[in-house]
Amino acid sequence: MNDAKNKVLSQLPQVDKLMQEDNVQQLSRIYPRELIVAHIRKHLENIRKDISKMPPEETAKLKFSREIIYTTIFEKLEQSLKPNLRRVINAAGIILNTGLGRALLSKDAQKALIEVSSGFSSVEIDLSTGLRGVRHDIIEDLLIQLTGAEAAAVVNNNAAATYLTLNTLSNQKEAIVSRGELITIGGSFRIPDIMAKSGAIMKEIGTTNHTKAHEYDAAINENTGLLLKVHTSNYKVIGFVSETSLEELVKIGKKNDLPVFHDLGSGMLFDLNQFGLPKEPVVQESIKQGADVVSFSGDKLLGGPQAGIIVGRKKYIDQIKKNQMARALRCGKLTFAALEATLRLYFDKEKLIKSHPSLNLMLRSEKELQRNALKLKSGLEKIITNKGNVTIEKGLSEIGGGSLATESLETRLVTLELNNLSVEKLSTKLRQNDPPIITRITKDRVIFDMRTLLDNEMKLILKAITKITSEVQS
Repeated sequence: MNDAKNKVLSQLPQVDKLMQEDNVQQLSRIYPRELIVAHIRKHLENIRKDISKMPPEETAKLKFSREIIYTTIFEKLEQSLKPNLRRVINAAGIILNTGLGRALLSKDAQKALIEVSSGFSSVEIDLSTGLRGVRHDIIEDLLIQLTGAEAAAVVNNNAAATYLTLNTLSNQKEAIVSRGELITIGGSFRIPDIMAKSGAIMKEIGTTNHTKAHEYDAAINENTGLLLKVHTSNYKVIGFVSETSLEELVKIGKKNDLPVFHDLGSGMLFDLNQFGLPKEPVVQESIKQGADVVSFSGDKLLGGPQAGIIVGRKKYIDQIKKNQMARALRCGKLTFAALEATLRLYFDKEKLIKSHPSLNLMLRSEKELQRNALKLKSGLEKIITNKGNVTIEKGLSEIGGGSLATESLETRLVTLELNNLSVEKLSTKLRQNDPPIITRITKDRVIFDMRTLLDNEMKLILKAITKITSEVQS
């Protein structure tokens, strides 16, 4: 049987021969030769390992042709050379999908990225004086005007904003927080862990569903650093519930000369109720109610790049900026470029509504969703003919990203079954398409959620299904 394995292994081509093939020559015009050679060697080694692990009786049955070997290697090579970070088609129905990059950037933000990345930039130079500048100044005035805060700073995400604020204002001091607000987001962001890493000493009060103002007051001592309020953006507690309001907390903070930190998580700069969407806390309201420091995300409801935005009283924001960890958590020029362009949209409500991609997806009408569903269904039926089944159903989409987690939006779902291909394999082939198409599976059918599909993406789905059905038939 070892002879059988050796015979199979001897059929594998040498690297030099593969490099001379037309398919590889075409790839070498796009990618560096050294990279292609490394990937070819890797794929050949994987094939050798697979053969070596096979039972002798299976190895004896193996029949390789030169075409099969070469085709397999070429396909794997082409796939492995593609960038790891790529644009994907989101047909899964979650608008702010963390795995898919959360908020879509507006055209203004995209334009700003191209402009800033095409040459040198003024990220840390004061153009009026020619002296060294501060990168926070790029967006501070915009945030002050939009939120009503005295000062602002930006770090790389809201977890960093929470950590930095706690580390600055409550290091080795107690941060008083309700047990009902010790949240976990996405399985990796846990308020208790962030507090521990920041050096703040967590002082829990109240219960999961019931925390009164007097409990904060009673917990304050000479080692209290701040009062912390966390917005529970990804769940709701209903029933016998009592929560201390921000206004009440601010009164306690002022009475005891303690800062109040409001971690909004997602955060928004206008009331979503005006668009018929569920209410989410507005940053300006927290500032008006007297919060000393407020933090929120740039890449969720705000619609910008990944960032953690900190606004509040200048006294505390200046301390946060001077913290040595602020440099470790700071953003680069591309984040500032996209964030500045996004914030400028909020000064023109009419333009904002037209230009905010995530908001547009949330506001899609049933009429538009149904029209697009019929269009996709018709296209799919022409491709698969009688070799499968396509239906349209009502369903629910999610806003996602830890925002409005208990709220869903009505949508239209296009379901697809192919007779000669399992739903798992169909889903995999769509995910491995170029561009990748991310779907969900329900009741042995692949689901395309029309709410998160962009206007130019349906034709790409039809192209992918045409390719997949052709492969299945051959």
